[in-house]
Amino acid sequence: MKTILNLIWLVFSGFWLFLGYLVAGVLLCITIIGIPFGVAAFRIGVYALWPFGYTTVERRDAGAPSFLVNVLWLLLAGWWLALGHIVTGILLCVTIIGIPLGLANFKLIPVSLLPLGREIVRTDRPFAQR
Repeated sequence: MKTILNLIWLVFSGFWLFLGYLVAGVLLCITIIGIPFGVAAFRIGVYALWPFGYTTVERRDAGAPSFLVNVLWLLLAGWWLALGHIVTGILLCVTIIGIPLGLANFKLIPVSLLPLGREIVRTDRPFAQR
């Protein structure tokens, strides 16, 4: 089932959201200071490309520096990407078939706002990498 949802997702919103994350990552990687932000954008972009079957968990080793960098991320790219998820989520929820896809968009909003200090893992083993 998650394969079918991922394929439908790819056509209706996944590819476009991935392109948004790709553009944000490239723009952020232009400066040396922005490279960690760009890497985070690429990582979340792949997650936005295939969201079904994956989830995010908070890393226990992320501390205050992660919080401070997340604030900077929020100002530079986070709110633009979250806005994209909100718009596509609302548009997908208009149809009955699109409701699971819209809910997946809403699931991606927190990670698009504050990505650092989170890890993307498979849903069948969310704590296996610890």
